[in-house]
Amino acid sequence: MSATTWWWVRHGPTHRKDMIGWTDAPADLSDKARLARLGAALPKGAPVVSSDLLRATATADAVQGARARLPHSQNLREIHFGRWEEMSFARIEAEDGALSRRFWEHPGAVTAPGGESWDGLSHRVNGFVDSTPAPRHIIVVAHMGPILCQLQRALGLSAYAAFSHKIDNLSVTALTHEQGRWHVEMLNHHPR
Repeated sequence: MSATTWWWVRHGPTHRKDMIGWTDAPADLSDKARLARLGAALPKGAPVVSSDLLRATATADAVQGARARLPHSQNLREIHFGRWEEMSFARIEAEDGALSRRFWEHPGAVTAPGGESWDGLSHRVNGFVDSTPAPRHIIVVAHMGPILCQLQRALGLSAYAAFSHKIDNLSVTALTHEQGRWHVEMLNHHPR
């Protein structure tokens, strides 16, 4: 069985200071030189797939070049923050402080009101990855949560430990799956 490298790209910045999971906010893609470097650093023949949210689809459009495009997937969306969507961290703390602390300090089964848990996000993204017939390389433009849950799986980390890793906008995290095992090739890489 051949190896597949998943090239995870975090979408461009939104400049939002509130919680946006399933909120369909646009990305700032004005740094054309940075996008060109990113597109050039990704494997030429790899197909591109993205979350169906605008910030991911637009970023995928910007780095696609001549690569094939696979249909967008809702399964690649960010974690759904439910009632917390578009709320500031301060407001969430004021209204749901104890639940918010459990959500971030003990990620797993804790669910945002009307949203989803970290375990739910991981199940959704793992299902997409495991059911996608992948070629040697595949480029996935998604969000911090899906990238971190795949890093968690690759490194065998707890969800809390996965949160300690930084995933910047327009960064690349490459994870290779070979013979049932995952390997981290690069983490939060910024092409120069």
